[in-house]
Amino acid sequence: MIALTLIGKPDCHLCEVASDVVDAVVADLPDALAEDMEITELSILDDPALYEKYWEKIPVLLIDGEQHAHWRISPERLREALAAKADATAGQGPAQAADAAEGAER
Repeated sequence: MIALTLIGKPDCHLCEVASDVVDAVVADLPDALAEDMEITELSILDDPALYEKYWEKIPVLLIDGEQHAHWRISPERLREALAAKADATAGQGPAQAADAAEGAER
């Protein structure tokens, strides 16, 4: 499972554009990969910690908890990052993928 987290706020034009870019990129992915995505949208207005960390950068896109981009989301760069992430976890079962993700965080 690849987790995409888009951090923004309501009535933010760039946040709406970023959401559209994420949706379009995921829609263009092969079905098997797209079905392995979990997309979550969070608002900095609902979480003081998110506000403190990201208020100057929204929208912010995280891939598996790591910052991928802020302000403007490039469809090409996102596609490449998701393909690389899929390649890195290809052939791994859930336990191995979790171990690989944990190792990458260290």
